[in-house]
Amino acid sequence: MEVILGPFLRVVLIAIDLYMWIVVIGVVLSWLVAFNVINTSNKFVYMIGDFCYRATEPILGPIRRRLPNLGGLDISPLVVILGLVWIEFMINDLINKLYRVVS
Repeated sequence: MEVILGPFLRVVLIAIDLYMWIVVIGVVLSWLVAFNVINTSNKFVYMIGDFCYRATEPILGPIRRRLPNLGGLDISPLVVILGLVWIEFMINDLINKLYRVVS
């Protein structure tokens, strides 16, 4: 069982890491656009921003609706990242228990 489950869980960890990076890139990109450091009329910047928005909005949107209004501060990416880190810890613990039983 560990022959299939171990590598699968490692791929899940890689996917979680990539998603966390997409969230961070989306947040930084939104700040840069808001402060006019970069312009979305550039096609490459627009494509990256659109991809980050489409990839993160299904998760961030419902969290934003549940969080209280903090003025202009959006802490939903922080909540998502903390949740993903917690899931990573749980998966790493599962991997450690899986390989401890085998040894």
